[in-house]
Amino acid sequence: MKPVLAYSLALAALWVLPSFAIHAQGKPANEQDTFVLYKFAKAIGKETYTIADEKGLLTLRSDFKFNDRGTDVPLKTVYTATDTLHPVSLKTEGQSSRNSPMNDVFSLDSKQQRVVLLRDGTTTDYPITADTFLVDGYSPVAMQQMLMRFWIARGKPAQIAAPPDASIHIEPGSDLSIIANGHATTLHSYVISGLVWGAETVWLDDDQKLAAVVTTDSEFDHFEAVRETYKDSLAQFIQQAVRNDLAALARLTATAKHATGKHLAITNVTLIDGTGTAPRHVAAVYVDDGRITNIVHSGAAPEASDKLDVIDGTGKYLIPGLWDMHAHYEQVEWGPIYLAAGVTTVRDCGNEFDFITTVRDALQSGRGIGPRLLIAGIVDGTGPITLGAITADTTEQARDVVRRYKKAGAVQIKIYSSMKPSLVPVIAEEAHKLGLTVTGHVPEGMTTPQAVAAGYDGINHISFVARDLLHMERGKPAPPIDFTTPEAKKELALFKSHHTVFDDTIALYETLSRSTDTPLETLEPGIAHVAPTLATALNATGAPPAKASEFSKRYAALLATLRELHRQGLTIVAGTDQDVPGYSLHRELEIYVQAGFTPMEALQAATIVPARVLKLDKQLGTLEIGKRADMLLLDGDPLADIRNTRRIAKTISDGTVYDPAPLWQSVGFKP
Repeated sequence: MKPVLAYSLALAALWVLPSFAIHAQGKPANEQDTFVLYKFAKAIGKETYTIADEKGLLTLRSDFKFNDRGTDVPLKTVYTATDTLHPVSLKTEGQSSRNSPMNDVFSLDSKQQRVVLLRDGTTTDYPITADTFLVDGYSPVAMQQMLMRFWIARGKPAQIAAPPDASIHIEPGSDLSIIANGHATTLHSYVISGLVWGAETVWLDDDQKLAAVVTTDSEFDHFEAVRETYKDSLAQFIQQAVRNDLAALARLTATAKHATGKHLAITNVTLIDGTGTAPRHVAAVYVDDGRITNIVHSGAAPEASDKLDVIDGTGKYLIPGLWDMHAHYEQVEWGPIYLAAGVTTVRDCGNEFDFITTVRDALQSGRGIGPRLLIAGIVDGTGPITLGAITADTTEQARDVVRRYKKAGAVQIKIYSSMKPSLVPVIAEEAHKLGLTVTGHVPEGMTTPQAVAAGYDGINHISFVARDLLHMERGKPAPPIDFTTPEAKKELALFKSHHTVFDDTIALYETLSRSTDTPLETLEPGIAHVAPTLATALNATGAPPAKASEFSKRYAALLATLRELHRQGLTIVAGTDQDVPGYSLHRELEIYVQAGFTPMEALQAATIVPARVLKLDKQLGTLEIGKRADMLLLDGDPLADIRNTRRIAKTISDGTVYDPAPLWQSVGFKP
């Protein structure tokens, strides 16, 4: 699973409350209500809040609590103010995710000129202006309601300052008509950026009460909160949030996309077509309507004209577009990131149904920006660590889930950790009957060989494989690395006979296994370019120094397992499970070379091999006449140094040309 990523705190001073929340005498009107909290569209908790006059102070109290995969996440918040213009304090106690403590106290000085923050025993001052607000990330929801009321009361300013370093922007979206309590209701949507990384959508009713928010939590997983009155409309909220966010991204990324016609040529370039043949210099690669129509190996390069756009590839290298076979496309912001990083196809390995199908459909119809998106529909069983809203606990439920995903256009089924072992062969049988393959975590109570024997076509994460090949146990020292035992040989032979596919996500384990004393930048230089909120959280991951040695040994076992799978000739496809957005796929390929892959083999693990695995190799995966024009123009030779896959001059996705720099900038990254 991906590392816990905690959002940085956005804070500010509340200057004006909307008039409807105050009696004529200036005292607050009592208000109370409840939000249902969701993760991956599954209800996991509630938030109750009150706004009242307590001893002369306007006081908001929020009790926010959910349970995520067996772990309680409680957060209590108190906000006070003397009147509409004079906030007094904001106090948060608890957590915003399973591993994100939030225990802060904010107060204004007597002259209303600065915010004082007490965090971890340290006091820090921040200046404020009339357009400064106090809000604590995505949670609690009631404070997002206050943010929206503040913004409207202030006359909808273009920017709201949020110390220590956030800047919040709010734009109106489209109205949404829903049915609540048997009556049609119109809600007003708004897209908020800068409060968390990426955009979130909120809806207000005519009384400026927050109806819903679709956002991400401190682990960068899907998170929604819906006022109880509107909980039956969750799917509508998710679908409209996607449309709002994609529309906002389209404006931000407009300068990245070249206004090319249907005919394109890349000239004077060294072609690495991905088939395994040696690189060769070519005069031109021609693209018409998104397909490669000709590759001219010698002769004069064509010139640009009204009918032909030409990219000069002198001194550059042309390779197939990369695949990320373990993506979690949980925010629309991942679209520009993938393209900027040279990823033109992703397999989404488990997501919210309404979110991912809406994103997929928008991308396919040209209404969004992002790579080719293939869906592996996730299904789990009911249990204390269940993930997501789609579950199956009976044979009929299992078959129904597979049919639902097939109808929705999924290419695979992903089984998660709480699935009953007895239902694995049922899901696999139905999936195979419908032309789908099966991948996933190894469910609790099963081994990797048992999962493969029961019908798995692929395994997510190298940790499951290493656990069973080497008898690694949680909480115990890493065992000796020995793949010559009779049991290990038997398991490897089983994988060979079943043609098992492994997406190892090794780069993620490297990130999590390093000592916190080791800067992440020493492994992944891309972290210096990541949006500040993300960078801070990612840099905080890793093993405590006291446990660094053991973590290092366990990572060595994972790397050795990857090396052995490759030595055995088993199928390995590159995937990241997010980690450092955009950059970790390149790190994955670099680790492959460390594990004994040739640079060409590493490159193929992110191009033609995944295309074959998903039976799309007649269309994608190599640069050959007749195939889709998914290509990267590089400033360095990746076969001389695999790190050169990072040196992207242009990304060409289905014949459309993109400049990476504005794509990075559109999501707050540095080029």
